[in-house]
Amino acid sequence: MSTPTNDPAIIAEELILLDADLGESKDGVISRLSETLAAAGRATEAEWLRDAALAREAQSATGLPGGIAIPHCRADVVTSASLGFARLNPKVDFGAPDGPADLVFLIAAPTGAGSAHMKLLSSLARALVKPEFVASLRAAATPADIVALVDGVINPAPKAAPAAAPAASTVPASETAPATPEPAATTADAPKHIVAVTACPTGIAHTYMAADSLVAAGERAGVTVHVETQGSSGSTPLDPSVIASAEAVIFATDVGVKGKERFAGKPVVSSGVKRAINEPDVMVTEALRASYDPNAARVSGTAASTDGSSSGAGELGWGTRIRQILLTGVSYMIPFVAAGGLLIALGFLLGGYEISGVAEDIVVNNSITSLPDGGLTAYLGAVLFQIGALSFSFLVPALAGYISYAIADRPGLAPGFTAGAVAVLVGAGFIGGLVGGLIAGFVALWISKWRIPTVLRGLMPVVIIPLFATLIVGGIMFLVLGKPLAAITSGLTDWLNGLSGSSVVILGIILGLMMCFDLGGPVNKAAYAFATAGLSVTDTASLRIMAAVMAAGMVPPLALALASALRPKIFTEAERENGKAAWFLGAAFISEGAIPFAAADPLRVIPSMMAGGAVTGALIMATDVTLSAPHGGIFVFFAIGKLVWFLVALAAGTIVSALLVVFAKQFVKGKNAPTEEALDPDVVAA
Repeated sequence: MSTPTNDPAIIAEELILLDADLGESKDGVISRLSETLAAAGRATEAEWLRDAALAREAQSATGLPGGIAIPHCRADVVTSASLGFARLNPKVDFGAPDGPADLVFLIAAPTGAGSAHMKLLSSLARALVKPEFVASLRAAATPADIVALVDGVINPAPKAAPAAAPAASTVPASETAPATPEPAATTADAPKHIVAVTACPTGIAHTYMAADSLVAAGERAGVTVHVETQGSSGSTPLDPSVIASAEAVIFATDVGVKGKERFAGKPVVSSGVKRAINEPDVMVTEALRASYDPNAARVSGTAASTDGSSSGAGELGWGTRIRQILLTGVSYMIPFVAAGGLLIALGFLLGGYEISGVAEDIVVNNSITSLPDGGLTAYLGAVLFQIGALSFSFLVPALAGYISYAIADRPGLAPGFTAGAVAVLVGAGFIGGLVGGLIAGFVALWISKWRIPTVLRGLMPVVIIPLFATLIVGGIMFLVLGKPLAAITSGLTDWLNGLSGSSVVILGIILGLMMCFDLGGPVNKAAYAFATAGLSVTDTASLRIMAAVMAAGMVPPLALALASALRPKIFTEAERENGKAAWFLGAAFISEGAIPFAAADPLRVIPSMMAGGAVTGALIMATDVTLSAPHGGIFVFFAIGKLVWFLVALAAGTIVSALLVVFAKQFVKGKNAPTEEALDPDVVAA
């Protein structure tokens, strides 16, 4: 990638359309700007550039308050970072909260764009929060005027040093922002500052616009805002001393915050990145008020957003929060499942399936000098099985403990683990762990809000919260919920063991569909957690479910690897490279190997994968294939019962999905689908 000084200027007169009538659809505006960039030699294929921009648009609208839109993307066909600009008449809706846009910048960057280019593009994004710059764009008479205006903000002339440095901030703010009265909550003698993190999915525009909006709002409120922009041009972490002395923190992000633990304990206001652009003054005021409130939400994992003080546009709803809480528990549970399950499978390999009944007695009562029947191999098998079984015994407590942790942070761990242990003791199993973890977390969170004497507050996280939360959730599990949840678990186990014929095939189809729906997402994880929870029982029905889940999860990457090999011209060069890696990922049961394909073309790829997964799941269940290992794919062949049928089912689903995705890409043309010729590198080069 060459440097900006060697590439063409980011904006030029031939890339500008003034007072243009481009129809009533943003698709049409993006398409025309893509054609303009391609005609100027900034992209090798207009349709491909258009598709990339529309794919980004589908993630979240790029319309901004004030009649502005900034569709943007990175694509292989872009030859140099470029800006296409259209001043529209009539306006077109880009999803902004205050109406349609008349000023549209198409920001196009090469896939490997360096940080220097990204910084230039982010400078434009920052200028768009300045009212005088936007007014100048509307008043410009010629394309040359637009070029001069944009060049002035992305390549500003050096300024003389000011006589006195203004209050420190991490990003420049608008010089013409109107003054507003300081919020009542901010009145104090000592100067105040807050810290913020902004981040959007692509990190090109919204990240930096949100940063400048917050800084400008802070200046209007009489408070310094230090912003860490976690964007494409890199991130300079905030100084730990700045974080330590901050009054509060703002998270304006659409993606996870990197290094979130640095802000632990700080009052927090959380939202999506667009709220920081639309309502920066409100967010700064909320942060300042939270700094005075001892009961305000504080940074503590997912619990940081549970308080109402951070509500607002872009804030997560309770459904999403509960899903994230449950997935936190599952994600921390999986290492216990993987380690324990694989060790159990190795124990079976060395000692045979009968080792499960005598493993504890062999390990405890025998030594290396007094070997059991079967010799050293059987002894090692018993040791591996027993270690795996002990690891597996933490499955439900870890699930419950980290569900509680996701709600109440560290004070929730002890009551959560206890709730999981009680669930195991009373026979409530996996379901009991889910319910107990939720109860433990919310009880711990409730206790953390108790008003107690200041002298005792230091005891809250280590004594008071764990003690009372454990007492309450333990009592509820033992006295109220234990037997009903155990009955549900027992009934579910009996039902699974009683399945036969068409019923078991339908279950296999459902599990196959779930495994291929979101490729490592919540639905996939739900099916996987359901299967691994049954491994602790080790009955036939549970082992068949595990086999169906693993085999179906292997289908998407293998199918896309096969499809990209059979019909390479309908895939991009990057997808063909991903296809080569997907062979191994699929064989190892890493469903995420299909994500690059699904993200680029979800409407044609995901249904094709689900069809193949359903075929594989149905065949696995119909042929009574079993699997006693929770992970590893084909590499744990020794743990697969009826290996030949496992391979047949896997091959059938893979072939079905591969053929369907090839058919869909060739004959099911969406309105944004690139043609085969557009994807052929030889045609593109021509």
